[in-house]
Order: sequence, then structure tokens, then C-alpha cells
Amino acid sequence: MSRATMSLEAPTRREYVKYGGTVVAGGLLAGCTGDSGDGAGTDGNGNSGGYTVSISPVGEVTFESPPETVFTRLTHHADMALALGRGDGVTALHAPDYYDGLWNQFVERLPGVSLDWSGLYSSWEPDKETLYELDSDVHLADPAWVTQVEGWTREDVEEIAENVAPWFGNSLSDRHQEPPAEWAEGYEYYGLWEQFELVTTAFDEIARFEELAAVYEDLLATIESGLLPAEERPTAVMIASADLKSIYAYTLGNPGFLTAHTRPLGPRDAFEGTVESGATVDFETLLEADPEVILFLGGMEPDTSMPDTRAALESDPVAAEITAVREGRVHPQGARYQGPILNLFQLEMTAKQLYPQEFGEWPTYEEGPYPELPAEERLFDRERVARVIAGEV
Repeated sequence: MSRATMSLEAPTRREYVKYGGTVVAGGLLAGCTGDSGDGAGTDGNGNSGGYTVSISPVGEVTFESPPETVFTRLTHHADMALALGRGDGVTALHAPDYYDGLWNQFVERLPGVSLDWSGLYSSWEPDKETLYELDSDVHLADPAWVTQVEGWTREDVEEIAENVAPWFGNSLSDRHQEPPAEWAEGYEYYGLWEQFELVTTAFDEIARFEELAAVYEDLLATIESGLLPAEERPTAVMIASADLKSIYAYTLGNPGFLTAHTRPLGPRDAFEGTVESGATVDFETLLEADPEVILFLGGMEPDTSMPDTRAALESDPVAAEITAVREGRVHPQGARYQGPILNLFQLEMTAKQLYPQEFGEWPTYEEGPYPELPAEERLFDRERVARVIAGEV
């Protein structure tokens, strides 16, 4: 894996957005009607005259001032708000209590950072009238995905953009999903950090992006320097299950930001391409694939017991024969819809789970927050990340 394939290509896109380039023409404008402005962009210095930023599939969006309150549907966008110091400004989130518990497992390791998403409006199937009531400064969500929700049309999202606040998000980049026909022309897919850069530009916070991107690049360089040759890497799968009866399997190297923490690590697919991501499998299928490492999605969530999960696998006559189970390499994961903060932690934890000899062993996780690793065993600087969230840049 070359460094070129992992690089952010940040300067090119930053210049492109900063100096008025557009991703797609047209758009849903905020804070203005008619003329979209003189093409002025934001320079991170609080342009009081407004600024225009573009993202697919929305197009050009003009902001009169940086957003403070933020509607989200998916956690990759809520995490971006957290990274920009707007964690407390999130007004809505899918399964807020669940993800509040999960994200706080990681936030615990960021000095001075706190987060409370509990009790927020659950926005998986948002109600238009509730969006009026929330009156958020920006809807950090993909309008192309929202129009797939029953009761929503393109006219509805345009109404919200005009009367409440703009949409500014992209979600179908998760696994390069095909957009609805009315949004298909010009729809663009972004990497996680590529989209985060556009979001930081919309929030007039490019300095925060540059600081976090430097942490990310350092982490990628560390990973690249320690990766084994492809043929020596372990075979792995990621699974999710509430009871180990219905088991969902996810591949680790497919395009999209859902694999932003596994694709750079390049483990070998234990299924060898025979199982599609999101398919249901049983213990027999897992044994046939016989992964050396099992990554258990949601295992870091407070109400999920990794000891019980391991015990259930070990007590089943079929599952007990899987190499990962026999060798004690069933490890927890957080969430696939990750933003930049979770991505840093998950890159670190997954590197240790897959390559303990190269990056240091991952502690056998049973419960509680992300393990407090000794400073010399950490792959990125928590204090530096916490300072960015606090606005100390």
C-alpha cells in the first residue's frame, strides 16, 4: 500500500473549495435568495460578509456566519461537529442514547472533553415539522438520503433549506451507494477526511481541520511504517450481532468511509470475496472462512458484554473451532459511521488488534471506556486532539 493511496490530497481540495470552486452547479442556499454572492470563500478568519462552500449532492451553499447548532442523522456527521467544538450544539442524532454511550467510551480519553447526546431528537426518520421546531443553523445530513425516507420529497428538503437552514452533508459515500435517480447526475463520493475538510470550511474552522489532519497523517505514517507484507497479514472479518443468532458480516476493504479504519491496515478478507458486506452468516460459514481475527462491531458499547460474547463463542461446538476464538482474538469495535475523532481511535485500536507485534498489544477488553494505554504505546496524541476540540488552535 503506497502512501499516495492513503494521502488526503488536502491542499488541492482546500484550494479548490477556498477559492470558490464548485462540486456541482446549482444548490440549496442559506441566508440569501437570488444572487449566490461574488464567489468569495472562507479563509478561516470569520468572513463577516458571508462565504460560499460546495458539497455534493447539495451544490453551492452560502453561509452568512458559521453554524453553531447542528442537525445530524448519522454519527459520522455528529462526530465532525464534535471535532469542531460543536458537540453540545448537536440538536438531533440517530439512536442518540445508544451513540451517546458509545462515543463517550472514547471521549473519556480526551482530557477536558465532555459530550452529552442523550435525550436528543432521534432523527433516523425525521419529521419536517420537528426540523422547524429545532431551528438548527445547518442540517449536516445528505438530502439525497433524506428523500429516501417515507414522506420526504426533494421539494421538502428545499423548503427546509429555504425556511430553516441549509443541508450540507454526504452519506452515500459510506459504501458508495447508488443515489436516487433524481440526485444521480454529478453525485460525488468523498473519503472521510475529504468530506470533513469541506465541513470544516462550511464552519469556517479550517485551522482545526489542518491540526487534526496533521495528527491523522502522522498516524497513517506510523501504520504504513509497521505494516507487514500483504501475504503475511492476518485474515479477518467484522461481525455484528445482538445475540449471536443473527450474525451480520462486513468486509474490511471495500470503498467508502465505513472502512476508513480497516482499509488502511490491509487485513486479508477471510471470506475471500464470497460474502457481501452486510450479509447474514452462521457459525458454519465463519468456521469455513476461519478468520484469525474477529472484530465485533459495537463491542465497545456500554451495554454490550465482550466477556459474554467470547464465552458464547467458546461454548458453541462450531464457533469454538474458529481460529480467532481458539486464540483469543475476538476484539471489540466501535462504529462504522465514524467521523474524524472515532477514526483516530479506531485506527489505533484496530492496528493493535490486527498487528500486536508491530503496534503493541491491544488489552483484552471486558468493559468500561477505551483502555488507558501507556503514553509510549499510543499511536496518536490525545492531548493535541483535545486542544483542537477545545478551540486551542
